[in-house]
Amino acid sequence: MDISVELTFSPLQDDFEKHIINFIKKLRSSDLVILENPLSTQVFGPYDVVMDVLKTEIKIAFELMDKGLMYMKLVKSDRSEYEPHF
Repeated sequence: MDISVELTFSPLQDDFEKHIINFIKKLRSSDLVILENPLSTQVFGPYDVVMDVLKTEIKIAFELMDKGLMYMKLVKSDRSEYEPHF
């Protein structure tokens, strides 16, 4: 089963940018399809693979900062090829 995940990572501290950059670079090094925009990062792939990568990388990201939050949306399908029809 393929999934699509939209992530918004928000470290709640002054040096937030380095934490976001590090997190995205770690996701890019996986074998998953990663799409980015200024507001979020999308991850696409098989459910077990995506969740294993996210479980590991979110834990590492949280351990490297004092405070922060992660918004996550999950869709049951690979939406990486989606194009608006309007």
